Amino acid sequence: MDIDEAALSLPVVDDLRSLRETTWFNENVRTAGEGLQRVGLALADVEDAEARLRRFAPLLAVAFPETAPSKGLIESDVIPLPRMQAKLEQTSPIAGSLWLKKDSHLPVSGSIKARGGIYEVLAHAEKLALGSGLITLADDYGALLSPSFRRLFGRHRIAVGSTGNLGLSIGIMSARLGFHATVHMSADARQWKKDRLRAHGVEVIEYQQDYGVAVEQGRKAAASDPSCFFIDDENSRTLFLGYAVAGLRLRKQLREKGITVDAAHPLFVYLPCGVGGGPGGVAFGLKLAFGDHVHCFFAEPTHSPCMLLGMSTGLHDAICVQDIGLDNKTAADGLAVGRASGFVGRAMEQLIDGCYTLSDQSMYGLLAMLDRTEGIRLEPSALAGMSGPQRVTASRAYHERHRLTADQMSRSTHLVWATGGGMVPENEMQRYLACADPGANAL
Repeated sequence: MDIDEAALSLPVVDDLRSLRETTWFNENVRTAGEGLQRVGLALADVEDAEARLRRFAPLLAVAFPETAPSKGLIESDVIPLPRMQAKLEQTSPIAGSLWLKKDSHLPVSGSIKARGGIYEVLAHAEKLALGSGLITLADDYGALLSPSFRRLFGRHRIAVGSTGNLGLSIGIMSARLGFHATVHMSADARQWKKDRLRAHGVEVIEYQQDYGVAVEQGRKAAASDPSCFFIDDENSRTLFLGYAVAGLRLRKQLREKGITVDAAHPLFVYLPCGVGGGPGGVAFGLKLAFGDHVHCFFAEPTHSPCMLLGMSTGLHDAICVQDIGLDNKTAADGLAVGRASGFVGRAMEQLIDGCYTLSDQSMYGLLAMLDRTEGIRLEPSALAGMSGPQRVTASRAYHERHRLTADQMSRSTHLVWATGGGMVPENEMQRYLACADPGANAL
């Protein structure tokens, strides 16, 4: 495919090509009312997804006892990071307060993928169950764990291509219901994630290439099997809606924490981004919940800035990081994606305030810093959001463009969305910590 030479000559593309840590503020962002019209989905669709999750809550409480305290709802806490903020501010200020959304510690798969991945499996299971005539919308969905439904689901297959976390959530949920589950894993997927899937009876097919190849091969295999349902992270509206539910739920969570979000108290949210489905869905839900009072940013590794590249050039999925000479190799395995979702990029191009990149070493340093200051351990990709608050605080041009005053910024909330890490084995975590700059975790 020929790439527009004008797009390749943009200064931001030169920065990406040079592996410089880059911040790109989106000049095409519009009001929430205008931008939301481009998505092709509405509040009613997200509310329908939330209702479906509530129907399945009794089943989840039994299938995964760790969800019993929340009555089968898969949700994470929001916590302040005062010590981490103080440490960060030794190098650059943060206007407002720093908080963490702990999707890193979601039950079942320990990552944000527990939202979209599990939701799409449940939506598919519901469709099959209702179609069989064995259950109605008014029935107790706990019955779907019975032998009769396991026999039904056992006649069907579910497949996905993944760098790791999405495969975990889909594989574990599918296998628990009785589906034959296959996860096509890219070369950068962690061995412990493959081992965990196999321990749950999931078939894991490994590739020596990156995410794009794993997805392509998985999609081809599924196309030749009429009993196989392929979950497509690049194009799935269902996955997107599962993530969007988080945005609506956050409104209630912040209210319970005493956090106000309005014109005088803006909310800034920083979302690690791979192919885009997870962060895009969450950002969509946040815009539905908070409108123009929330500002969303995507964070990516310097070696894999596919969404920043696609959005800044306007080419979306018509360009990949390899087209500008990057290798798509990063320690942030969940973000090792060379080509962004065209659906997400186009849907969110007027809703996202910007994107930025950071190096693997920066993520390792932030990982160690968070461990030492707050005692919270995340995987490298989950730290991508942590450098965002300082970049937003530092940009006077961004403040002026959005008419954000110093008073508004001082009353703002910066929410870093921690996307994974709660289930990382101790030996793996120690390797992450050992990769940090020796000075990065010193208080």
